[in-house]
Amino acid sequence: MNSPIIQLLVLAGIAVFLILRLRNVLGTREGFEKPPAAIPKEEKRRTRPDLEVIEGGPDRDITDYVAEDSDAAKAFVGMKAVDTQFNLGEFLQGARGAYEMILMAFENGDLATVQPFISEEVYEAMATVVEDRKEKGLNVEATFVGISEVSVREATFDRQSREAEISVRFTGELTEVVRDNAGDIVSGDPNAIKRQRDVWTFARVMGSDDPNWMLVATGE
Repeated sequence: MNSPIIQLLVLAGIAVFLILRLRNVLGTREGFEKPPAAIPKEEKRRTRPDLEVIEGGPDRDITDYVAEDSDAAKAFVGMKAVDTQFNLGEFLQGARGAYEMILMAFENGDLATVQPFISEEVYEAMATVVEDRKEKGLNVEATFVGISEVSVREATFDRQSREAEISVRFTGELTEVVRDNAGDIVSGDPNAIKRQRDVWTFARVMGSDDPNWMLVATGE
C-alpha cells in the first residue's frame, strides 16, 4: 500500500474520532433549528423571578382581594408602606384561624382562652351572653365544620396614628344544639349544619412591636 493511501486512512480515522468526541460533548441535533433569538432588555426585566411587581404595576397581594382603585386598596398600600412585613393573604389566613378559635370559645363559654385577642368592649358583650346562658341553665354543644367564605369587606388606615382596621366577612358552618339542665334540646339540631354569617373588624397599629391583630367589633 503506497504512502498517499495510508495518509488518507489516517486522516479519515482522526476525523471520525473528532466527530464522536464532539457528539459526546455537544449532543446531536436533528432537523433545522433557528438560532435562539436575543431577549430584549425589557423582557428580561419582566421575566426576572425576583421582580414580583413591575414598576408602577398593581400589587397582586392587594388586587387579588379588593378592587385596585378602591378605598380598601389605598388603605392596604398605606399599611404596607409603614409595615413592609404586612401581607394581606397571610392576614386573611390568620383571620380564618382567629374566627374559628374565638367563635368556638364563645359557643363553649370559655372566653378566658381568647381574651388577649379581643377588645374589652367585645369581651364584655360576649361575656354577657355567656353569663345569661348560665343563669337560664342552658348549655351549648357546638361543633365547627368549616368556613365557606373569607373576604375583605372594608379597610381603613390612619397615617398619623398608624392604626389600621380591616373588616372581614365570614361564612362559618357548624352544628349547634342548646340543651337545658335536664339535657333536653331547647333549640338546634345535632345533625343539621348551620350557616353563620359574621363581619368582624380587626385592628392593629402598623409597625408596632406587637404583631397581633385584635378583634374590636362584630356584626352581621
